[in-house]
Amino acid sequence: MARLADYFVLVAFGPHPRGSGEGQGQILQRFPEKDWEDNPFPQGIELFCQPSGWQLCPERNPPTFFVAVLTDINSERHYCACLTFWEPVESTQEVVCAEDAAEKEEADEGGQVRLSSTAPAQPGQLFAPKTLVLVSRLDHTEVFRNSLGLIYAIHVEGLNVCLENVIGNLLTCTVPLAGGSQLDSVEEGARTISLGAGDRQVIQTPLVDSLPVSRCSVALLFRQLGITNVLSLFCAALTEHKVLFLSRSYQRLADACRGLLALLFPLRYSFTYVPILPAQLLEVLSTPTPFIIGVNAAFQAETQELLDVIVADLDGGTVTVPECVHIPPLPEPLQSQTHNVLSMVLDPELELADLAFPPPTTSASSLKMQDKELRAVFLRLFAQLLQGYRWCLHIVRIHPEPVIRFHKAAFLGQRGLVEDDFLMKVLEGMAFAGFVSERGVPYRSTDLFDELVAHEVARMRADENHPHRVLRHVQELAEQLYKNENPYPAVAMHKVQRPGEASHLRRTHRPFPRLDEGTIQWIVDQAAAKMQGAPPAVKAERRTTVPSGPPMTAILERCSGPHINSARRLEVVRNCISYVFEGKMLEAKKLLPAVLRALKGRAARRCLAHELHLHVQQNRAVLDHQQFDFVVRMMNCCLQDCTSLDEHGIAAALLPLVTAFCRKLSPGVTQFAYSCVQEHVVWSTPQFWEAMFYGDVQTHIRALYLEPSDDRVSASQEVGEAQSQDDERSALDVASEQRRLWPMLSREKQQELVQKEESTVFSQAIHYANRMSYLLLPLDSSKSRLLRERAGLGDLESASNSLVTNSMAGSVAESYDTESGFEDAETCDVAGAVVRFINRFVDKVCTESGVTSDHLKGLHVMVPDIVQMHIETLEAVHRESKRLPPIQKPKLLRPRLLPGEECVLDGLRVYLLPDGREEGVGGSGGGPALLPAEGAVFLTTYRVIFTGMPTDPLVGEQVVVRSFPVAALTKEKRISVQTPVDQLLQDGLQLRSCTFQLLKMAFDEEVGSDSAELFRKQLHKLRYPPDIRNTFAFTLGSAHTPGRPPRVAKDKGPSFRTLSRNLVKNAKKTIGRQYVTRKKYNPPGWEHRGQPPPEDQEDEISVSEELEPSTLTPSSALKPSDRMTMSSLVERACCRDYQRLGLGTLSSSLSRAKSEPFRISPVNRMYAICRSYPGLLIVPQSIQDNALQRVSRCYRQNRFPVVCWRSGRSKAVLLRSGGLHGKGVVGLFKAQNAPSPGQAQADSSSLEQEKYLQAVVSSMPRFADSSGRNTLSSFSSAHMGGHGKWSSVRASGRSTGLGADVGSRLAGRDLLSTPHTNGAPSDSGFLRPQRAALYIIGDKAQLKGVRPDPLQQWELVPIEVFEARQVKASFKKLLKACVPGCPATEPGPASFLRSLEDSEWLIQIHKLLQISVLVVELLDSGSSVLVSLEDGWDITTQVVSLVQLLSDPFYRTLEGFRLLVEKEWLSFGHRFSHRGAHTPAGQSSGFTPVFLQFLDCVHQVHLQFPMEFEFSQFYLKFLGYHHASRRFRTFLLDSDYERIELGLLYEEKGERRAQVACRSVWEYVDRLSKRTPMFYNYTYAPEDTEVLRPYSNVSNLKVWDFYTEETLAEGPPYDWELAQGPPEPPEEERPDGGAPQSRRRVVWPCYDSRPRVQPDAISRLLEELQRLETELGRPERWKDAWDRVKAAQRLESRQDGRGTPSSLLVSTVPHHRRSLGVYLQEGPVGSTLSLSLDSDQSSGSTTSSSRQAARRSTSTLYSQFQTAESENRSYEGTLYKKGAFMKPWKARWFVLDKTKHQLRYYDHRVDTECKGVIDLAEVEAVAPGTPTIGAPKTVDEKAFFDVKTTRRVYNFCAQDVPSAQQWVDRIQSCLSDA
Repeated sequence: MARLADYFVLVAFGPHPRGSGEGQGQILQRFPEKDWEDNPFPQGIELFCQPSGWQLCPERNPPTFFVAVLTDINSERHYCACLTFWEPVESTQEVVCAEDAAEKEEADEGGQVRLSSTAPAQPGQLFAPKTLVLVSRLDHTEVFRNSLGLIYAIHVEGLNVCLENVIGNLLTCTVPLAGGSQLDSVEEGARTISLGAGDRQVIQTPLVDSLPVSRCSVALLFRQLGITNVLSLFCAALTEHKVLFLSRSYQRLADACRGLLALLFPLRYSFTYVPILPAQLLEVLSTPTPFIIGVNAAFQAETQELLDVIVADLDGGTVTVPECVHIPPLPEPLQSQTHNVLSMVLDPELELADLAFPPPTTSASSLKMQDKELRAVFLRLFAQLLQGYRWCLHIVRIHPEPVIRFHKAAFLGQRGLVEDDFLMKVLEGMAFAGFVSERGVPYRSTDLFDELVAHEVARMRADENHPHRVLRHVQELAEQLYKNENPYPAVAMHKVQRPGEASHLRRTHRPFPRLDEGTIQWIVDQAAAKMQGAPPAVKAERRTTVPSGPPMTAILERCSGPHINSARRLEVVRNCISYVFEGKMLEAKKLLPAVLRALKGRAARRCLAHELHLHVQQNRAVLDHQQFDFVVRMMNCCLQDCTSLDEHGIAAALLPLVTAFCRKLSPGVTQFAYSCVQEHVVWSTPQFWEAMFYGDVQTHIRALYLEPSDDRVSASQEVGEAQSQDDERSALDVASEQRRLWPMLSREKQQELVQKEESTVFSQAIHYANRMSYLLLPLDSSKSRLLRERAGLGDLESASNSLVTNSMAGSVAESYDTESGFEDAETCDVAGAVVRFINRFVDKVCTESGVTSDHLKGLHVMVPDIVQMHIETLEAVHRESKRLPPIQKPKLLRPRLLPGEECVLDGLRVYLLPDGREEGVGGSGGGPALLPAEGAVFLTTYRVIFTGMPTDPLVGEQVVVRSFPVAALTKEKRISVQTPVDQLLQDGLQLRSCTFQLLKMAFDEEVGSDSAELFRKQLHKLRYPPDIRNTFAFTLGSAHTPGRPPRVAKDKGPSFRTLSRNLVKNAKKTIGRQYVTRKKYNPPGWEHRGQPPPEDQEDEISVSEELEPSTLTPSSALKPSDRMTMSSLVERACCRDYQRLGLGTLSSSLSRAKSEPFRISPVNRMYAICRSYPGLLIVPQSIQDNALQRVSRCYRQNRFPVVCWRSGRSKAVLLRSGGLHGKGVVGLFKAQNAPSPGQAQADSSSLEQEKYLQAVVSSMPRFADSSGRNTLSSFSSAHMGGHGKWSSVRASGRSTGLGADVGSRLAGRDLLSTPHTNGAPSDSGFLRPQRAALYIIGDKAQLKGVRPDPLQQWELVPIEVFEARQVKASFKKLLKACVPGCPATEPGPASFLRSLEDSEWLIQIHKLLQISVLVVELLDSGSSVLVSLEDGWDITTQVVSLVQLLSDPFYRTLEGFRLLVEKEWLSFGHRFSHRGAHTPAGQSSGFTPVFLQFLDCVHQVHLQFPMEFEFSQFYLKFLGYHHASRRFRTFLLDSDYERIELGLLYEEKGERRAQVACRSVWEYVDRLSKRTPMFYNYTYAPEDTEVLRPYSNVSNLKVWDFYTEETLAEGPPYDWELAQGPPEPPEEERPDGGAPQSRRRVVWPCYDSRPRVQPDAISRLLEELQRLETELGRPERWKDAWDRVKAAQRLESRQDGRGTPSSLLVSTVPHHRRSLGVYLQEGPVGSTLSLSLDSDQSSGSTTSSSRQAARRSTSTLYSQFQTAESENRSYEGTLYKKGAFMKPWKARWFVLDKTKHQLRYYDHRVDTECKGVIDLAEVEAVAPGTPTIGAPKTVDEKAFFDVKTTRRVYNFCAQDVPSAQQWVDRIQSCLSDA
């Protein structure tokens, strides 16, 4: 029996001691006054009586009741039932304030002054609270409510009952203990009590003590919060989060907390639990530990700043989870199943809602019953979650008390829930630790949960898909829970007096009387005396063996993907092992790859362990070397997939084996398998060792108690094998039996058993100390790699598997923790670290399993000796193992090297691992896995090369090659990976290159860490050479080392080397002079490139105002050396292109020079104005050179606007410049340097800029009238062609995506929306009447400095562009998307497309194309455009180049594209070295592929217009690869200035070298083109002067296959010498004379290059032709053959009359829309479609006649006459002609044709193929010329003459003066005849 109530307390309002506004509770009386011995009086009750604080009220409130819960230091809960009522404050005197009133009341002995019934309530009347409190350890809320209610009723109603008697009876009332069902009579199970006031109450005690009593609290909780919210609170409480309930009702708070606790059963909540928290204690909420607390909603504001508390608002029905808190959900399918069952219980009508004929409504369960049903759902949930838990209990000790541990890893592994966050956290939590120690005990009383988890799991699984059966089960469980709480429903009849309605409002109240202590104490003492005579109440327990239930099967068995082990796979494992032990090594070798694949599956790993066990006799198995290697490889493969937890017990099963298998190395030296399987994370995990130890201890303890007959069985069983057979008793059964017998044993016998158990544990501890030293000490103890891999090894306390750590274990372990075991493995000694790790382990397990302290000390002494002994043994083993003959490894394959390429590091043996690209492992393309491959990595002066063979023997003898240029390396990181064969953890390297290659390598174990480190250092040195002259492009075939003086060419004039030095000297002189006058920013030399200049110091080179006369003299007065400079500058690409475009000339002799709108200015020939510009620039004729100096200051990097292209049709010009300086910066810059006022200077500069722009506008013929003012009047709608609106940019077909991001202007919304600095009026009209003459395209931020033109001759187009750093970031992501580096988590294209989209690469391409198409539109309509973005060398270059490519067909030829790149990218100073991070300085800035992005844009246009480009896609990839490879010098350095400084620019001409390796990429392309047509596009059939307008939407863009494709057969195909050339001749032609064989060949995707293996028709024919001609002994170049075919085709087309080609090669693609044409299969050998080869415009039916008429020239008119060639030769002979494109003078055969009005020329007299035509209609003048460099030496000067055409000037030289005169006369007469 137990006391119903321990204490009765009366608490009243009292003043606050510090005189604050609030009062405080004061205990007036408490009974009994002495504390009970077994239960002291709880402190702080007065706080809990009024949790919101003690306050006076202006009116009388009705009485309230709630139950608060207090927890004492022993975790015992005390229930405080509080009934509060209000009494008036004494009012006989003036009530000054609440405190005074309270004091008076206090002084007046409890306030016994009675108010007369007639006294009216005074207006200021206040009421004070008074509380009756009942303190009990039992939870009988209703009984407490009735009892306190009765006392209150007696007081209020004035009943004639003595209050002292009632309270005395209440305090002496006893109730039966829980478990009343074991008592015989109803009366004892349900006790009826009376307090002596004519009342009767029935107290029902629950049948089973362990089941919680919930009444209706769970059902109410669900009503208030809903299913989802309650489920999250449930998960939060289980995973130890903080939960806070808010409500205005205290009773509801108490019920909600009670309900949540009831749901957690069978786990007990062991953290802070306060259902009602008083206001004074709110700071408890900031405690770091988990809690469940209830707080009055009035204090909600105080809870707002709690960041990690989950707040459940009961009144509002919400649960708020903070962002930083993650509540793991229940594992599926339990989550959804639980949710469904809960909704069936709470809303039974949901199932019937959709029925057409719903059944009559069934009566819903009562609230109490629904409460039990909800609890039943959660009880089932726990049974499913924890099913089979008893099979994972390890019983470590049985006597004197059971010690039980839970094997968490095995439980999770068998349930397939290792990854599940929720279960993991629950098992690690305190509640589960309590569950194990309480319920793990094998012999105890059982309850509903034990039955459920043992016997009902099978039923629950069967019911899963039958909701009605589930509901029935829930109702059955609910019945049992209900019966437990209400065992005797029939007797529940209460009779208790209640106060009348509104009795609290009556005036006649007297205050609650002071009770007589004596009377109550006497009643209590009487009862106590009576109890002493009675026998003590003993809880009648029926203890039994707890049922374990069926062995563990997985309810949530996750299938292990492709490795579900079939019986066939297990058979393969068994066969392989039997072959190994039978010595059939070849058979075993064949099976090994299949076995290693099968071992990915769990069953195969278990099977392997089992099979190996069978081959061990007496704990030892000696093998020969080959067997040993096989066994070790299989073990390693098994262990590689073991997590640190070893949840499937594989490492546990192998542990006895690694100490059993061994081999003899030499007499007395044996090597065990453990020395070869150490590198797995599982061995360094304390939890693994603990679980293993406890498992083994359990086996031995069980053996202690088994009958001798059972003993033999157990001895034969291996330690670590699965436990008992079905007929044997489990360790728990044995323990249960022993616990039952324990009380009957004699004391001596008990002592003996305890001692036996203790020594068993001790001996196992010694055994494990040995085992751990075997697996933790590396074979070579000098190597600390193993330890480095497992840094932080022994963090035992933080990650222990055991759940209750004894305080002693903690303290002992801490002493070792001061040196953290393996943290700093480099410095600490291996032995010390291992000793510390083992000592921690020993401390922990021995303390937990009760080993005596003497034994523990002995162990600590033993461990260092064990480790030392083992190290000595290992030294001998290590020494002998070194002497073993090495295993035959495959021979290293040497890579093919380029001429001049040298090996820096010879092959290091490595494994190349798969990197996430599917093809290499046989992915999408099918085929076997080429990776992983075993081979070697070589480092040469040019490349990093891997060559090797696939490790998979099924692949055959394929060679895998992967390489990339050292210069392309973008990222190198160390990795730690498992080698594919031995599964050892090895150091590795991952190298990523910007050519989209990735080498993910694991070093072979024979490669020492120093060799790997040397490789890294050498690689780094080659990647970032200290000097650009150390790069491969310079060292390759160089005639001299940088140290020696260069050879001087034997030339009469100064050589070009001298010239370039001269040039630089002059430049430096000019620059040096200005540096003396002003200390200005010094531009970085090329060795210090990389970091951009600081913001405030732009790269300004301002020449001093008073320039030397020599600097700017006209070209006629140049000094000889300067003239040499000039002529060499004229040779440059820029100049050739300017001449082609007719953009001006240098020669002063021509009379027309002044009438030209533009001129070539040599102002920058010394690179004094702008270092990054070319030497010669095109500027308006009217601008003087000295003005350019001032204009250049307004622009970033001094890059002022210069013309780079002119439209042949509209004569509009394209200009480029850097972005504008902010105006303030310019002003500041002038103010520092000039004596005059800064502002005026800035204005003058701004005016110069304006003049300059005006000059550009005036130079356009269409916009300039006679006065030079721009009237724009002539710009009529006829010229506009109906496109006079901005919106046309949008409307035109191809430039649709021009959205707001290209500036508001491009969307055609608003014309002059840019802010104007000088307040020029903004144009209010929506559209302009006509276009501006000049559009300035600039960055939004930069355009503020330009003042809009008042006449609106120029207009600003602000656009938003991306910066170089965004290109860099985007490229990084693109690299990751195309070459991920690790296999994708979700295979398939979705993840690739997602990461491609994230990279935003295609969006940048889209923007570039969009802006370019806009500029093309503007130029085409006759307006000029100035592109002025960033510094003028990145995006500006991209846009300007694209515009020219789209507008001018010349740039779409091989020659033209080369010219475009040389002019816009090289001469105009794109910073190739800086963007390519070529030097150490550039290392920090990283690789920024601006040029590659341009090539990608060209590729997109090429795809849309396949017939418009003379070059193939392969040409673009080739340039993309080599612009980063540093194989050629072309793309080195940042500007022409730097190239001159290094003597790179003119050396090709100066030194006539022998045939050394090409230094220029263009030279290489030319040389290669003569041998193979791979750069040539066979579908090239351009429309004359077609302007291309590609679609630019992202949906129209394709991912360039340069990024994604790779050929593992030979590596990148861009170094042509290394590719294996054309396919071998067919088998039958082989010289060995064997029988003819099939020509077929297997082509593997990703291994072979398909275009090469399977050439297209044209390449095939050309190769065939070449082969046949080689056989005939007169080889001909493919180009000659091609040209002959073209000539024949042209002749045929002419004879055909209509001009349609009639040859085989007929054009089938309509000309009007080429971009929809053909997508070509493209590769290094050209493309598959054969279309018209003729690049002339065929005058046939395809083009519209209007266009034809407009473009018809004399040549097309004359071509209608079909006369023979010979008749049209009016005059012919040999002339020397100066080549235009950097070519020397050559003798040609010239033919003057009067009929066709042409001057044609041929290679030689008999040549039928015309090499070129000069249309005489275009000739403007024929004048005497002057000899230039390279002209024939012996000829008289007067034999030279020039022919000036509208396009360019031709230089000729006849053999002598008379013939020259004759030629001039003949040409003149032709011109006059015309």
